[in-house]
Amino acid sequence: MASPGAEVELLVRGQPDLAEVAPEIKAPERPAAVAGADLGWRDMEGDDRELQYGDGADEAQDGGFPAVERSRLQELLSLLGLETHQVRKLGLQDALQISSDSVRSWAPQAPRDLPWSCLRKLQALNAEARSTTVVLDLPPDARPAEKESQMEEEVIYWDSADDISADIYSFSELPTPDTPVHPLDLLCALLLSADAFLQQEILLRMSLCQFALPLVLPDSENHAHTFLLWALRGVVRTCWAQPPRAAGSLWEDGVVLPRAPTFAFVRMEVSSNSKSQLLNALLSPGHRQRDCFWHRDLGLGSSAREIADGLVEISWFLPSGREDLDLFPEPVAFLNLRGDIGSHWLQFRLLTEVSSAVFILTDNVGEKEYRLLSSVKGSATKFYFILSPYRGKRNSNLRFLNRLVPVLRMDHSHVLVKVSSTDGTRFLRRVRSILAQVARSPCRRASVEDMAHAARRLGLRVDEDCEECQRAKGRMERITRSIRDADAFRREELRLQGELWRKAARVEKELCQAQWAGDPPDKRLAELRHRLLDLRMQQNGHAPAAGLQEFIAGVSCPSLGERQYFLRWMEWGLAGAAQSRPRPPLETVLALRPRQGGAGALREHLWPEPLGVEHFLREMAQFYEAESCLVEAGKLPAGQRRFAHFPGLALELLVRGLPLELIDGSTLSTPLRWVTGLLKELHGRLGRRSRLVVLSALGVPGTGKSTLLNTMFGLRFAAGRGCGPRGAFMQLVTVAESFSQDLGCDHILVIDSGGLIGGAPATAGERFELEASLATLVMGLSNVSVVSLAETRDIPPAVVHAFLRLEKTGHTPNYQFVCQNLHGTSAAGLKPRERRPPLEPPADGGRAAAPGDRQGDGLRTLAAFCDPEKQHVWHIPGLWHGVPPMATVSLGYSEAVLELKRCLLENIRNGLSNPNKNIQQLIELVRRL
Repeated sequence: MASPGAEVELLVRGQPDLAEVAPEIKAPERPAAVAGADLGWRDMEGDDRELQYGDGADEAQDGGFPAVERSRLQELLSLLGLETHQVRKLGLQDALQISSDSVRSWAPQAPRDLPWSCLRKLQALNAEARSTTVVLDLPPDARPAEKESQMEEEVIYWDSADDISADIYSFSELPTPDTPVHPLDLLCALLLSADAFLQQEILLRMSLCQFALPLVLPDSENHAHTFLLWALRGVVRTCWAQPPRAAGSLWEDGVVLPRAPTFAFVRMEVSSNSKSQLLNALLSPGHRQRDCFWHRDLGLGSSAREIADGLVEISWFLPSGREDLDLFPEPVAFLNLRGDIGSHWLQFRLLTEVSSAVFILTDNVGEKEYRLLSSVKGSATKFYFILSPYRGKRNSNLRFLNRLVPVLRMDHSHVLVKVSSTDGTRFLRRVRSILAQVARSPCRRASVEDMAHAARRLGLRVDEDCEECQRAKGRMERITRSIRDADAFRREELRLQGELWRKAARVEKELCQAQWAGDPPDKRLAELRHRLLDLRMQQNGHAPAAGLQEFIAGVSCPSLGERQYFLRWMEWGLAGAAQSRPRPPLETVLALRPRQGGAGALREHLWPEPLGVEHFLREMAQFYEAESCLVEAGKLPAGQRRFAHFPGLALELLVRGLPLELIDGSTLSTPLRWVTGLLKELHGRLGRRSRLVVLSALGVPGTGKSTLLNTMFGLRFAAGRGCGPRGAFMQLVTVAESFSQDLGCDHILVIDSGGLIGGAPATAGERFELEASLATLVMGLSNVSVVSLAETRDIPPAVVHAFLRLEKTGHTPNYQFVCQNLHGTSAAGLKPRERRPPLEPPADGGRAAAPGDRQGDGLRTLAAFCDPEKQHVWHIPGLWHGVPPMATVSLGYSEAVLELKRCLLENIRNGLSNPNKNIQQLIELVRRL
């Protein structure tokens, strides 16, 4: 039997000489040597090469950088306007605030605009977020006469020689479209300037855009590389295991936890083949090209990399349950190291310790390459070579490959040759078969957490290891370790959310209805007040349980960073505890929606509500409600209050971007004292900047309203399969001080109605009345209401009823109706930003359509009162382009949502909505409604 080395020799000998196969290919000319410098080569993705001086292998054995690169970071940060954010990092609030740029469509006009353009596009899930093209405005006298937007093929006429000499210089200085920054440099600079929570948001949005995510972030200035474990924790992926979409085959989890086969692609010295293009082709089923890894041919920026060499990116293939589309039957991870392994040896060592297989792309293997690879002797990782050899290098490659065979435990199947004449389809098929074979065999499987452990062993910094983060994690674990069953935990630890709570909510509703009914009997009012006081005294007799006390300690921690870490850890810890309880499939959730019955039926038949942070806040709200009720009744001295500071604690969470509950999702009621206390604290916090606009979104679950709000404003409302919290939640969006005078408000309070409006028909009795009351509350508080419709364009009857109620009071918000294509992919010829005609009014503008005409009972009834200058129907393309979970976000969806956002802000600015409120007016409105 021939030895492995002999097999490699036979393989390479069997390859035709490049001069015979492709005579047009010439070996690249080596540059002349520079005195006193040893030349190395660095390959840019997309087959572009540039020179780099210095021996990369020697200088990077410890992960360091050449001295010449130490100033590149500061130069780039200065160019991008980020130098001031190295001490005071950019936060979520900086990225999400509303400014004058939010109401106009604009292209970056200077390098300093690029970070903000990237953040805005990521927020909108725009596939062009990686673009670094800068288009500067030309002076009016330099623009072409016919089309100002076109700058190519300009003809300049001069009247004299003097004009020639003058105008040549002025014309040469005119700004032109340019890409002054490499897209990966922009990403690295932005992440280095962002705090941990903005980093997390950036990576979450990148994952939704199906971009490859940074795993190891290089920092040449401080000689430190950071493994981004914390930043990746917020990314959640969903996939279907085979058999196709069978019951229980849906997998949903954070990307940092599951172990999967992992394949790394790296470059050694020079490679004529692009790693990123190869990876994109491997991840693209059929003819649908996916561009998760950036490469030069994308046309989004072509400048040379300055600080991004050493970046490690990660992406996943996730099966959809369709055999015709799935390249692998299970999730598979792919890693990509930017730059040469000799200059980034520490990252390469990490990849060899976590990967199932490493693919090395190079044109030739020589003595230097042999020395590099010999140091990984004994690794359990399988190594493969993808060669594109120079003409005349066959014997040299053969000699060193044979020497590497025993070192890397290779055989002939581990060496692939790809030149310009190679059939690309057959080559991809060959590489995919290798990947599938390795994934099926007993191979190393690693999670992102496993990779972080390996990074620590190698001396890389892990972002999650900071003291604040670890203290917050420990506090979360003390709370969640006792959760075995969510229902039992609620009964034992969240004691005020039991039967006493439901009874108190019912009595308060009855009391409110009796007070507004007009001249109710005093005896009846006294009886209801006595019952409510008795229930509140029983609630106040309880003390906060240990779990709640730990939670209160976490949200009242003096360190703002630790508070934010704690809340994120709580979200993930509670989600992990909930995974022990099987989630119903979507079809079951839809089937469980009640068709008749009252509030009790609605509560009992809706899907199981997962345990979340909102339950701890509800418990705090109930302690505050009970105590406030006793103080109002004179049963408790104000000086003996223990929970008066709770609204202030909750307000800090609202200001920092956590959605807070406005309408309790379990009792379907509003905790009035709690909400009023929150708003009073908000008024004190905002001071003179307390002018508010309230924007709400209503619609039945599954119509995409939460995703719409999240995409427009970068919010964190629960969105997904309909198994999230059921209450109405609110979030606060800040308006930049420089723009607040123009917009007419200082903040926008955004309300998501959640799963409260279920589409109950008017014949559903108490359930319909309940939905109509909740819709009236949400719409009554609003200046602008976005009504999200399914493809049928049916408006929920409760929304119509609420509109008619509010119309009688003269308080009607500005309406925007959004019809979304929820299931299909984006149509090729659709104009997503086109604003369709407003609602058609009925023949008799003052009369609703016949009850049997369900379409007329919705659209035409509202059209009778809608002002065509203010109300619009928006048709938005589907969210996904392709088949999830590997589908990309439709560019049409992103552009349409951005235009809707601009329209809403223009309506607010132009006074087309209801008059803006201050917080005191909002408090009074809550009481009245």
